[in-house]
Amino acid sequence: MAGDAAGSQDGSRPGSARRFAASTTPEAGRRGRGATANPTGRFETARRETFHDPEWADDAPVPLRTQVTPERSARIIARNTSPDIPFDRSINPYRGCEHGCIYCYARPTHAWLGLSPGLDFESRIFTKPDAAQLLLRELAAPGYSPDTIALGTATDPYQPIERTHRITRAVLEVLRDARHPVAITTKSDLVLRDLDILTEMAADDLVLVAISLPTLDPDLARRLDPRAPRPDKRLAAMARLSAAGVPVMVNVSPIIPGLTDHEIEAILARAREHGASRIGHALLRLPGEVADLMADWFAEHYPERKDRAFALLRQARGGRENDPRFGHRFRGEGAYAAMISQRIRIAGTRLGYGFGRMALNREAFRRPGAQLALF
Repeated sequence: MAGDAAGSQDGSRPGSARRFAASTTPEAGRRGRGATANPTGRFETARRETFHDPEWADDAPVPLRTQVTPERSARIIARNTSPDIPFDRSINPYRGCEHGCIYCYARPTHAWLGLSPGLDFESRIFTKPDAAQLLLRELAAPGYSPDTIALGTATDPYQPIERTHRITRAVLEVLRDARHPVAITTKSDLVLRDLDILTEMAADDLVLVAISLPTLDPDLARRLDPRAPRPDKRLAAMARLSAAGVPVMVNVSPIIPGLTDHEIEAILARAREHGASRIGHALLRLPGEVADLMADWFAEHYPERKDRAFALLRQARGGRENDPRFGHRFRGEGAYAAMISQRIRIAGTRLGYGFGRMALNREAFRRPGAQLALF
């Protein structure tokens, strides 16, 4: 029988980084999940560890089920002033992400909720059911000035629970009616459900859809982001969006040294064949607890590649596993990072891609509730 033992700190500071043993949560209890463990959040004063009681050795682990909790917010548009992010506002309809991408840089945010960035992040999901109403109110404010809203910057707006909760669709309906520009980032072909809205917005240059595709290998994808659609489904979604007139960006992200970096040119070629016209890319980031989670994941799935992957990453991060500095965190520095950028540029130019996000239409904005002019 597996359980949690809670105890006092072992002398280290709360939240200090540590490597934990591979597969610290029994595999049968986390089948279909990305993280191999559920480490204690860095803000908690007690640390919990999984243990196995020999008296209950034959007791099968209970499968981990997703728990969904609604939360209320005062605002829905988040602002940022980061100089290396191509947008200044974003919306995330969900906290946590059921896709379970092991590399997700948003995992550490669950620690602020008193939860683990590990399995909790992908199984304890928080929804924002009043997102559309809040958005309508914020867009209607007299001082609001329109610019592209990035939808899904931390967690995927089309993760599986969106099928029933439909919060993302409600947000898109508000943006469509207000003729407000939006850039969507997703891994899911569920985005095709909203093709009616996206096609209408694309006709006025109001939308861009970026689909993340870090690998073409379905077996690797099943381990990296276990509950996201397969690579072939993402490519098919690109083709349908493009055929409907919706501009598509392929996000080769994250590029994982020693694991997916050899696929860059193949990914760009396949995405181009399926209608993608722009490129985005980012090198693997390991903020907070993600470094330990990623190390544990490598130890279980690709132990022979772990040392090389982390060595190359440190080479691109100034000797560290993570470099949070503006201008460096997405691309890295040094010879390895420069080589990756050069390969992206050469392959992208040869294939006829545009680079980065395209400018969307801000002039068509209609403030919700505004009186229409009479002619």
